[in-house]
Amino acid sequence: MDEEKRALYDKYGKEGIEEGGGGGGSAEDDFAQMFGGGGRRGPRGPQKGEDIVHNIKVSLEDLYNGKTVRLAISREKPCADCDGKGGKPGAEKVCTDCNGRGVRVQLRQIGPGMVQQMQSTCPSCRGACKVIDEKDKCKTCKGKKVTKDRKELELHIEKGMKSGHKIKFSGEADEIPGTVPGDVVIVVQQKEHERFKRKGADLVESIELTLSEALCGFTKVVTHLDGRTLQIKVPPGEVTSHQAVKMIQNEGMPYHGSPFTKGRLFLVMNVKFPKKLPLNIVSALQSALPEPPK
Repeated sequence: MDEEKRALYDKYGKEGIEEGGGGGGSAEDDFAQMFGGGGRRGPRGPQKGEDIVHNIKVSLEDLYNGKTVRLAISREKPCADCDGKGGKPGAEKVCTDCNGRGVRVQLRQIGPGMVQQMQSTCPSCRGACKVIDEKDKCKTCKGKKVTKDRKELELHIEKGMKSGHKIKFSGEADEIPGTVPGDVVIVVQQKEHERFKRKGADLVESIELTLSEALCGFTKVVTHLDGRTLQIKVPPGEVTSHQAVKMIQNEGMPYHGSPFTKGRLFLVMNVKFPKKLPLNIVSALQSALPEPPK
């Protein structure tokens, strides 16, 4: 059937489809169907405005424990004095410079028989398609239809959120007349921590040991991100090598959405070797340690 309609269109044009295309939809529907269109379309609704994106710096403690933050943003809303019309009722007219298209088209010859078409935003209406005479403009918004507004948002930093996580407030962006307000998107960015490194749901911390502690055992206390203290103990006689790693289950970061499940805590032991030893200590070590191979 589609091939028959295409043949009618090629031979007789649009009228051929209207007269010989058979029952069913209109010629516009047949034409759109032949060339991949979607048939008749209803009126399009107002376009959605642009989103407002903000970055917020958050400490690792806040991502571990969770926190509620109040954030004030600046946005635009319809002017209350002119009800978002920009001036007196009926003052807005179709721009005569662009004939209400919002753009201006210019032709420029770039060679013999070659013309380049250039399109730019209309400078008179700035793409709005309509203009208001200066004398009729609203004194508050100066014809812009909007004024600045300060909006306070309550932001919930949930346990286990990662850097780059986006929190969306739907419809809280600029309220431009004739458009649907966009969203406010808050992007969480983790601050660098002075002690802990985060690897997904795991935490890594470096513990400095003296040579004596590495050889003779030690007891260390680690303060966690929620203020709790963890005791790390190595008994005498157990030697700790440089860059040795001790792992503690369920003491890492909470998983986002499952805060009672946590990752692992890795403790990396960094042994600080002395640059020089007194001779009496060298003699004592030689007598205490096994003889070196000859």
